[in-house]
Amino acid sequence: MKLHSQITGKGHPLIILHGFLGMGDNWKTLSKAYAKSGYEVHLIDLRNHGKSPHSDDFNYAVMADDIYKYFNDKSLKNAILIGHSMGGKVAMFFACQYPELLSHLIVVDIAPRYYAPHHDDILESLKTLQQTHLTSRKEAENILKEKIDNNGVRMFLLKNLKRENNNTLSLKPNIDVFTNNKENIGQALPEDFTYEGKTLFIKGEHSNYISNVDNKLINSHFSNNKIETISKAGHWVHAENPQAFLRKTLDFIS
Repeated sequence: MKLHSQITGKGHPLIILHGFLGMGDNWKTLSKAYAKSGYEVHLIDLRNHGKSPHSDDFNYAVMADDIYKYFNDKSLKNAILIGHSMGGKVAMFFACQYPELLSHLIVVDIAPRYYAPHHDDILESLKTLQQTHLTSRKEAENILKEKIDNNGVRMFLLKNLKRENNNTLSLKPNIDVFTNNKENIGQALPEDFTYEGKTLFIKGEHSNYISNVDNKLINSHFSNNKIETISKAGHWVHAENPQAFLRKTLDFIS
């Protein structure tokens, strides 16, 4: 599968993998800052997201394989890999299988453990959007408001809308595949997967995705890790406190 990407800057390759229902575009502002600091930044849309192709296969094994093919296509090596949430899981799977291709791994607000499905309201709301003849963003927002209280989450989801030729709105992500494979989104890293390269885990101060009880599991998979907390941030650490996020990540990779 040929993944869609946007490439900015020149220098040491830095690849960014977005979270569930996100896209490379979510990282555009940070990508410019990394490019200014001397990195060639690759913002990738993972399969079934953004402008990348749709497929009935959706699990971490196939997504890590997509990234391996992308690295081959672009002749990437000694790269820095950053992944947020679901993208962080993809990054972990990739690093454990292809350690020779990376210089640094940064995992944002996700641990290697299993997470129970917790996106039902979001998927149901997006399914309703998919089945509605949408002509305006406002109309879509009103549908999301019925089940999703958090304005930030609604704004994030609305970025998945695209305008069709007949002036209606449709969704970029493959909602049916996500609904059918929701167990796979929370899949744990296999027990025997390990990575000995430099690894930074970043957690948001107000997020519960990584807790102290995860430290032992993180150590068992990633022997050369450090864990940093970013203040004034929840799960979307990079968007909620971008300056602190940029500073911590640049300190780590330089």
